[in-house]
Amino acid sequence: QVQLVESGGGLVQAGGSLRLSCAASGRTLSSYVMGWFRQAPGKVREVVATIAWNGRNTYYAASVKGRFTISRDNAKNTVYLQMNSLEPEDTAVYYCAAGSRYSIISTAYDYWGQGTQVTVSS
Repeated sequence: QVQLVESGGGLVQAGGSLRLSCAASGRTLSSYVMGWFRQAPGKVREVVATIAWNGRNTYYAASVKGRFTISRDNAKNTVYLQMNSLEPEDTAVYYCAAGSRYSIISTAYDYWGQGTQVTVSS
């Protein structure tokens, strides 16, 4: 069993930056593929970025590519999402997730955090 806790969300102006963290407990994160997903009000949950076990393979949604960076520190059992040049359209609850298969599909992930709110004002 893996417990995931996100932090780092908040209110920021358009063009600003935030760094989300996802801390794991229960098991080591090095065994898992990690993903960041987000869900805006009235919309379906969508993938933001994913990262493989070794950190070398990553995926970014087209809407965030070039602005967001996913990384992981297996020694600290933590995954990060650096978000730059934030836009109002990035406003959502952001979730981190852990899974055993490399996928951009949310149903492939077994463990989820409770989410952290990111609000970008124009």
